[in-house]
Amino acid sequence: MEKNMKRIGYAIATVILLLIEVLIAIYVHDAFVRPYIGDVLVVVVIYTFIRIFVPERCKLLPLYVFIFAALVEALQMFHIVEALGWQKNRFLSILVGSVFDWKDILCYAVGCILLGVYEVLKRKNVKGRTNGV
Repeated sequence: MEKNMKRIGYAIATVILLLIEVLIAIYVHDAFVRPYIGDVLVVVVIYTFIRIFVPERCKLLPLYVFIFAALVEALQMFHIVEALGWQKNRFLSILVGSVFDWKDILCYAVGCILLGVYEVLKRKNVKGRTNGV
């Protein structure tokens, strides 16, 4: 039962964060929130989405999410959208991205570090509850 509650919590978090990402993409056209906060949040969205299906027992998930995000960013350097013929599909070309930027990878790293801190705090909280604290 507790595992299902975690899954529901992660599903709700995913939907809320995805809505925030969409709102940022549509309405925010600045030099900070959209390019930086949006990139930090995107790895959190990926993390919460994966946690729906793997709610526990994957300590290195933030690292795996970072590797995935950095790989997608690296593929942009090789014009993956054009190679796959997706340049006319607005949704897919926005989702995958088309311009490589080292700053994006840095933002993914920041997001994943925050997720790593969350994982450590979550584990400490669970251990504290199981030890009667």
